[in-house]
Amino acid sequence: MRGIAHPRPSCRPTSVVGLGAAVLVAASAAFTGPAAHAAASPSTTLVVRADQVLRPVTHVATGSLYGLANANTPSDTLVQAIKPNTFVQKPQGGHQQPTGDILTVAPKAARAGAKVVNRLSDYYAGWPYQFSWSNWLSVVDDQIAQTKASGITNLAAYAPWNESDNTWLNSNGTFEDFWTRTYREIRAKDASTPIQGPSFSDNISDMDNFLRNAVATNTVPDIIAWHELSRASKIAGDVATVTSLEDKYGISRRPIAIEEYAAPAEVGVPGALVGYIAKFERLGVHDAELAFWNQSGALGDLLTGQGGSPNGAFWLYKWYADMSGSMLVTTPPAQTGIDGAAARNSAGNEIDVVFGGSSGDSAVTVNGLGGLAAFGSGVHVKVEYTPSPGRTVAVSGPTTVSEADYAVSNGSVTVPVTTNSAYAYHLVITPASGAGTLDGSYRITNKNSGLALDTQNQGTSQGTPVDQATAGGSTTQTWTLVSAGSGLYKIRNQASGLLLGITNMSTADGGTALIWTDNGTADHLWRVVPDGTGSYKIVNSNSGLLLGVQNMSTSSGAQVLQWEDNGTADHLWQLTAR
Repeated sequence: MRGIAHPRPSCRPTSVVGLGAAVLVAASAAFTGPAAHAAASPSTTLVVRADQVLRPVTHVATGSLYGLANANTPSDTLVQAIKPNTFVQKPQGGHQQPTGDILTVAPKAARAGAKVVNRLSDYYAGWPYQFSWSNWLSVVDDQIAQTKASGITNLAAYAPWNESDNTWLNSNGTFEDFWTRTYREIRAKDASTPIQGPSFSDNISDMDNFLRNAVATNTVPDIIAWHELSRASKIAGDVATVTSLEDKYGISRRPIAIEEYAAPAEVGVPGALVGYIAKFERLGVHDAELAFWNQSGALGDLLTGQGGSPNGAFWLYKWYADMSGSMLVTTPPAQTGIDGAAARNSAGNEIDVVFGGSSGDSAVTVNGLGGLAAFGSGVHVKVEYTPSPGRTVAVSGPTTVSEADYAVSNGSVTVPVTTNSAYAYHLVITPASGAGTLDGSYRITNKNSGLALDTQNQGTSQGTPVDQATAGGSTTQTWTLVSAGSGLYKIRNQASGLLLGITNMSTADGGTALIWTDNGTADHLWRVVPDGTGSYKIVNSNSGLLLGVQNMSTSSGAQVLQWEDNGTADHLWQLTAR
């Protein structure tokens, strides 16, 4: 968190409330918001290069500041699920926080495969720290001695100070003098453990002065560290500033650690956090830790509280943790809006993309599939999302919204997604198996009424309205699903040969269903998506609205129309093969 390991009242966020209504995935089996009426444009499309490796998967962004409270909190199960990279914790016996002693939690971190950083300044209480030269070097010596005696093997670095731009008092001398003396003291007692700093807040304006002094005194940190606590969009500029300063002073490239990231209003919000993950991966950051704005032992507010349950953001990090193999090149349409990170497993037969940060019609385009042996002319695509009901609200798991086979064209596939900016999304591409295809002829029965999809008075003329009727043997009650690519179907009436569509290609609630000649209009394309209980939602690709029955009627002859997914039972249909 900004400039402090203890929440200050001025930094406490109000409860983060999810945006609630709007999440609609165009390739989806579940809708929780208003319909999409337009296709994504290049300006709203995240592009993934399946054939361009960025670097090995190391889960750089899964750590946190004070994410561990003690040897038992949070549970090992929750910690290990997100495969944390690094935790920043206080010195053993430190006074800045009541929990989080580094040697106490180091074994828990090690069990999860994580390293720990000792933030030495957190030995002191207060903000600014109640620092004193009279005991400082003894504190440093004691921490090194205790660490060596403990036998831990997962110490990543010593961080001498925290946010000197906010916490260093001029009465103590210059920060540069502090850094030089402390660096030399650490090296006198420990010749090899990395030293990281200067650990500025996201105001890195003094980095030039710091590095100039570090070069002059031969105290350049092994890892250059600072914080990003306002917005993800500034990270690229800050990294460029630091690397240019390295060049200016002849410093070889150092690993970058972002010891704290995310603003108070962003923690626990998956859609806000995915942009940080994407940029840390793209920019080659070595490790990054979620800020501590609320409670220790909450994995950087991925849990509802200290040792609490997963919230919506936890599942974003679980998806990210489950990535293996190599990170892939991703290109967002702009510095802000939709962004994401992607990985290809070592077997080369699975591509995972986490993305989010935008609202409205978006898409993910995956290129380079043609050069991967595991994928042919088609792929299987799964889309799921994790919501944002609030940082302190438990979320039991992500929601799978679609699974469908997509045709690969010129080595590329595009999946349209209409998103909520507070939510995060997960797209999984595997080889097409052909499983799940619904091509064939069916009686389509409304779950609410038990009546069959039919044409009015069993008509076969172009423009005949579609209604529901008592199930019988009429061929007007037989509908053939024909794959149209990208998980879409045409629904053809057997008696007339005409297609199920919407009057005047309406994209509004209440647009009525009819049969019409196959003239290539978008309202003739449908997604037929399972609800998990054996029924299906039939979603018009043009409008994003669901096929239902007027006023939820259970009467024969009631008009069939399209409507937003408001959870009513008339939006569910059962398919019986004929």
